[in-house]
This record gives sequence, C-alpha cells and structure tokens, in this order.
Amino acid sequence: EVDRKRFNAEASAAIRLDHPNIVPIYEIGEHNGRPFFCMKLIEGETLAQRLTRGPVPARRSAQILSDISDAIGYAHDNGVLHRDMKPSNILIDADGVPYVADFGLAKYEPGRQMSLTRSGAVIGTPSYMAPEQAAGTRGEISQASDVYSLGAILYHMLTGRPPFMAATPVDTVLMVLEQDPIAPRILNRRVNRSLEMIAMRCLQKPRDLRYVSAAALADDLRAFLSNQPVSAREGRLGQVVTNLFRETHHAAVLENWGLLWMWHSLVLLVTCVLTNVMYKFIPDNPWPYVLVWTLGFGAWVGVFWFMRRQMGPVTFVERQIAHVWAASLFCVVLLFPIEKLLGMGVLDLAPVLGLVAGGTFLIKAGILSGSFYIQAAILFLTSFAMAMFPGYAMSIFGVVSAACFFFSGLKYYRRKILQSESG
Repeated sequence: EVDRKRFNAEASAAIRLDHPNIVPIYEIGEHNGRPFFCMKLIEGETLAQRLTRGPVPARRSAQILSDISDAIGYAHDNGVLHRDMKPSNILIDADGVPYVADFGLAKYEPGRQMSLTRSGAVIGTPSYMAPEQAAGTRGEISQASDVYSLGAILYHMLTGRPPFMAATPVDTVLMVLEQDPIAPRILNRRVNRSLEMIAMRCLQKPRDLRYVSAAALADDLRAFLSNQPVSAREGRLGQVVTNLFRETHHAAVLENWGLLWMWHSLVLLVTCVLTNVMYKFIPDNPWPYVLVWTLGFGAWVGVFWFMRRQMGPVTFVERQIAHVWAASLFCVVLLFPIEKLLGMGVLDLAPVLGLVAGGTFLIKAGILSGSFYIQAAILFLTSFAMAMFPGYAMSIFGVVSAACFFFSGLKYYRRKILQSESG
C-alpha cells in the first residue's frame, strides 16, 4: 500500500511535467491490480542504440545534451529528481529530437529547489550514477546527482564508453566511489577540448564543483554551440586556492582512521621521547634505537592495521596511504645504520625525519585533503628546529608530529560520530 501511494504521488508529478523534451504521460492507473503509465509513442531509437555505432560528433552531442539538460532543469524546478539518467532513458525521434523518458526511479518533493533524499539502497545505474548515489546511505542525492549523470552521458557520447565500466556492477560502483575518470581525449583524440572540460566538470566527485544546476549545464553547451567561451574553462585565482585546500573524494576513508590516528599520536610521542631519553644515556650505540623503532613502534603499526581491518574492507586508497606510511617508518629505522656507516653519531641525521614526515603529509594532501599541506609545511619547518636544538630533536619531532596526527584524527573522529548520530 505504501509503494502504491508512492507510485501514485511520483507518477502524478511526472504527468504534470510539460516540456518539449520530456516524453508526456497521458494517464496513470491500474490494470488487474498492477499500476501502469500511458505515454506518447516516440518512433526512433534510444541514445543507447545510437551509441552502439560509436561516438557521437561533438556538435550533435552538445545539441542532444543541451536539450536534455533543459528538460532535467525543468523537472528540477518542479520538484522532480530523475535519479536514473542514462542513454537508454533518452529517446531520439525520427527528426532527431531527444526526449527524457522513464521517471520510474524519480523522487518528487514539491516546493524544494534542492530536493534531497537519503536511501538505504543504491538507486540508479552504476556507470552513470553519482558517487553520492553509489554510496547509498552515506550520501545525499540532489540536483547535482542528475548533473553528474548528464556529464556521464556526454562522456559516453564523446568517447563511445561510459566514464566507469567494470566486469561487475559492484566493481563499477567501487570505481565510481574511488577513481577519477580517464580524460576523454585519451580515449578519443578528436574530442573537443571545451566539451571535455564540460563533461569533466559534471563528473567532479565533490558536488559543489559541478554545475550548480542542469540549466547552467545547458547554458554552457549552448555557449559551445554558439562558439562562445564556456564557463568550464574559466579559472580564477580564488577558485584555485580554494580547491587547493579542499578535501578530495577519498577523504571519507579518514573517518575510519580518526580514532586510530589519535592513538597513533600518543604512541608516536612516547616513542620519540623515549628515543630522546636513550640519547642521553646511550648516545653511541645505534642498535637499541633500531630495536625500539622496529619491535616497539613496528608492533604498534601491526596493531593499528589489524584494528583498521576489523572496521571493514580496506579501500584501494587506504592501501596507498599505508604504503606511504610504511615507507616513512623504513626511513626512520634505516637512518640509524646509515649514520653508523657514515661515521656519524646517533641522531645526527634526526632532522631528516622532519623532512620525511613532511613529505608523507604532502602526499596525503594530494590524495586525501589539501588541509594536510599545512601539516606538511609545519613538519618541514620542524626539521630546522631539530637541527638547531639537536639535544632535543626527537622530542621536538614527537610533539609536532603527534599534534599533526592528533588534531587531524580528532576532526575525522568527530565527523564520524556526528554522521552516526544523524544517520
């Protein structure tokens, strides 16, 4: 009964959509206890059928998608989210006019310009769904989700294949969540640069980096058709700076690391202070230091990774970060025998640890969040303080690096708690 009421409400919304590029619905009802739509017959083919013959020429792609974007913008203005935009839901009649069809997964919330919904299931078609759709309960579906799908359709028209395509739907969803699409011109060297930029702007994983609306996307496509500059190619210094420090779509994995990073900061601080104490009493023998950083700190790394695996599957990007972290630990351990080989005293190369840790956070900034550029800069500067005060170098390093991990971990731990309470 609930599903029937939802069907009637959302079908009633679809029947009120009166746009030249939306397949009109004439009647809704039931037959033998089953609901039905009565729609206009469009004689022609679906865009999916057209794409079996290869990429669509640039101007024709822009014409089709500008009309479809207008239609979706109109639906959004009337409180309807399509949620399943894909080539098979676009019909092209004998005169070449495109139509949006199949509002079967549409969401109707009247009177809301940015209609949002949370779903317990993945809704849509994997190759064309936005990351927030692919994330299910973890994401919010909005107008920006339809804009993403429109960009995926444009990408398919330009290249002859969707932006993400794997052997199974599950693998495709993982690609949508974790990977960036290949640039269209790598797949098809004849792709127009402006259209490539339009498609890639739609396919941004952060929603606020996409077009603000389907209507704005249509405007940019019409600008291309009129040989005018497109907004997707514009760049402002403020945008560059803002984007530099923003989170990437991979940053969500840090919610699994927040509490662990807070514990890690404590272990790191204790290990560094212990190393500094050892320097006061056994300054000439490097092997006790190697034991502390391999058996002691290395044991914690094993515990850390075991605890993370208990929280659920480890993503591809987390494995990348783990390898970077492991590399930094190897650098710490190997510095002691290298100092011995070079005839140096223990911890003479300690300031290099600040550079290693800074480099690690620099990599994290590129993969996870631009805010880590700040920690990277602080750790690079810390190496100078370590060089100026060699007797306290490891304690200085321990305090600064622990603070970098602790406050970052606290941020993402709080975020996970808030999302758990709101979800």
